[in-house]
Amino acid sequence: MTGSRHVLLVVHTGRTEAIEAAAEACVGLTAAGITPVMTGGDLALCAKQVSPVWAQVAELDVVGSGDGVSADALELVMVLGGDGTILKAAEIVREQQVPLLGVNLGRVGFLAEVEREDLTETVRRIAAFDYVVKERLTLDVSVFVDGKETYRSWALNEATVEKSARERMLEVVIEIDGRPLSSFGCDGIVMSTPTGSTAYSFSAGGPVVWPSVEALLLTPLSAHALFARPLVINPNSLMAVEVMRSSAGTGVLWCDGRRTHELPAGARVEARRSQKPVRIARLHDAPFTDRLVKKFALPVVGWRGPSN
Repeated sequence: MTGSRHVLLVVHTGRTEAIEAAAEACVGLTAAGITPVMTGGDLALCAKQVSPVWAQVAELDVVGSGDGVSADALELVMVLGGDGTILKAAEIVREQQVPLLGVNLGRVGFLAEVEREDLTETVRRIAAFDYVVKERLTLDVSVFVDGKETYRSWALNEATVEKSARERMLEVVIEIDGRPLSSFGCDGIVMSTPTGSTAYSFSAGGPVVWPSVEALLLTPLSAHALFARPLVINPNSLMAVEVMRSSAGTGVLWCDGRRTHELPAGARVEARRSQKPVRIARLHDAPFTDRLVKKFALPVVGWRGPSN
């Protein structure tokens, strides 16, 4: 790669630690000849912490006005926060598919690649192009009412159909590849990617799926039914959830917990594999098993390994 290098910083601006880490990253990137970039909103919030470092940061042109740095010019997105901040970053560069590299400043940070103490080394590796990029499966999500598409979105982790009123159960029919599978009352349905298998779906009792496995997941939430087990589905299948017209409650669609849309009785939500993956930058080629053990603090006492 030749010419100017630009790295977008997406920061959890509600945490002082993240803002301080962003300032440190800006200094390191600038010293390496890389221009740090931030959205105008993040830059304004970070600049409240008075420091000359913010004057070195270019602003991302998010409206195509020609002012600032275009998203097409970005080499990488460096995310300083937790998984929620990584989902925010994925949304910003969705169309350009710029790779994301997460520095965990959250609680679990399953999507993050490194921890806060690795920040200096991370900047050095970025400067040296010493990282690899992996692709993560995403979902295209559509809502139909009376046969007409009324909303379209996407998800890296999951698309969730939930009841909108606590006191009313949501009556749904689930469908796979154009065929009905079951109908029941529930709190909701999680349609997830392998990346999202350690997020909401996991909390609802769904299986952990290795990111290298191409599959889709469907996990009912508190279903009032005999058959309401989590399902692992072909990655090219079409999952659909219909809110029954007889349902006493209405629903709401959440995509990655960030984008929402109301679902009246009779609404249909479809989710399928998207042709646009999210690209994740990796510094370490560690097995996913090790990541599970580390992030969930799983006990492995007594393991002896393969016999020689």
